[in-house]
Amino acid sequence: MASETMSAADLESLPDRIADTFSGMRVLVTGGTGFMGKVLLEKLLRKCPDIGQIMLFVRNKKGKNPKQRLEEIFNGVLFEKVRNMRGGVEPLLQKVTLVAGDVSEPDLGLSDQDRAMIIDQVDIIIHAAATIRFDEELKKAVLLNVRGTKLMVELAKTCKNLKLFIHISTSYCHLHEKLLEEQAYPPPADPDHVIQAVEWMDDEAIAMLTPKLLDKLPNSYAFTKALGEALVVEAMEHIPAMVLRPSIVIPIWQEPVPGWTDNINGPTGLLIGAGKGVIRSMYCKSNSYADYLPVDVFINGIMIVAWNYLQNGDTKCNIINFTSSAEIKVTWSEMIDAGREIIMNRVPLNGVVWYPGGSMKHSRLYHNICLVLFHWVPAVLVDILLFCLGYKPILCRVQRRINKGFEVFEYYTNNQWDFKSDIAQTLRQKLNPRERRDYKVDAVGLDISKYFEDCIRAARVFILKEYDDTLPAARRHMRVMYWVDVIVRCLFWGLILYWLSGFVTSPSTITEHNATVIAMDA
Repeated sequence: MASETMSAADLESLPDRIADTFSGMRVLVTGGTGFMGKVLLEKLLRKCPDIGQIMLFVRNKKGKNPKQRLEEIFNGVLFEKVRNMRGGVEPLLQKVTLVAGDVSEPDLGLSDQDRAMIIDQVDIIIHAAATIRFDEELKKAVLLNVRGTKLMVELAKTCKNLKLFIHISTSYCHLHEKLLEEQAYPPPADPDHVIQAVEWMDDEAIAMLTPKLLDKLPNSYAFTKALGEALVVEAMEHIPAMVLRPSIVIPIWQEPVPGWTDNINGPTGLLIGAGKGVIRSMYCKSNSYADYLPVDVFINGIMIVAWNYLQNGDTKCNIINFTSSAEIKVTWSEMIDAGREIIMNRVPLNGVVWYPGGSMKHSRLYHNICLVLFHWVPAVLVDILLFCLGYKPILCRVQRRINKGFEVFEYYTNNQWDFKSDIAQTLRQKLNPRERRDYKVDAVGLDISKYFEDCIRAARVFILKEYDDTLPAARRHMRVMYWVDVIVRCLFWGLILYWLSGFVTSPSTITEHNATVIAMDA
């Protein structure tokens, strides 16, 4: 590619039209303290030094006020690069205006003063706040993902200088479509009626109504994200708005910290569970694939589509799928095999309870048998041992959480969807070499094994708090668990063979055989 043949100096001499788009802009961000929001916030602060102001919805949480939460985020490893570039935390804080708000609350929890400030000043709204728990109670999911979106749209309609409203949806919200086009789809229910219902009905009534509302949809997440998206599509007649549909958002690929994440949802949790030896069987079509998107690639996409909409005037491209499977497909078995090799040979985890193994099962019956033998039986035995030694039993509780995750996981791993992503692929062609480097939205140069290793290393350090100085001990423990696994397997199959041989050559069988021979002789 051109960027590979140009020198660094030549690249830097090219314009950064993406950053220029945000120059002087006042951007309101919801969900800015979440996984995706943090990466967005970091990128805006690092690449757009001339951005006017970032207004950030933040609520009190765990005894910390918004300012304390933001300072804690800015002092984290994700912001180390931009801290060094800008001279510390204070310059970053000066670029951010905290807005005490909560998208799940009536009137967004805004004070009259903050609402007036937003109405008078905001140019761009990026609405990323949502509950991403697939098994969230319907009422909570509706209040945040549907009513919260409706209230944000209504706020946007009152903004005097609004140039663009960006709503973050998901490519997995129209699951009846096996091929998701870059177009609007009818919602599974009337969003306004659903909002009204959950506002006045009690929790018990909502729980009874949930199966009927969801119908064939597997969870509240897909249902409510589809409703929220419909509200934004409807509002496109009144405000400049677009819907972005990322697929499964996973840890950072390239910058600022390869492999960084702040949670163990999705594939990362799967790899850690398998690496710790607590996940040994999964009911899954091993040759099928899901669509993943590194979070930094999607954040780059947000900034590119904003540039294209605002500077190129391309207002017709307002429903965009951000997916990767058109370029690269990784099957479930390939992902698990790669993760197993990395954890066993390169980056072992601490405290592995059993040597990583197991497999994906195509038969639910076979999977359920393995679940009992290799998940529940060991968990019960280990918890009994822990109890006897005076420790708190934990493995049965872990297995219950794993089983709950399996309920969500199995639907997606045993179904297959494909996605159109023509708009995003076309937009790449409009970027100059510098922009293609700084806002990477293609898979050129992707090394799957290296990426998975970065994810596991980052999760090991930032999530599990297992630092590099513990790697030698982890490797020794892994070798011990390998031989424990071999010995247990040999004992198990030895006992099976012994039992079978004992059954065949038992005294009663021999006696009956001798009696038969004597009778025949007589």
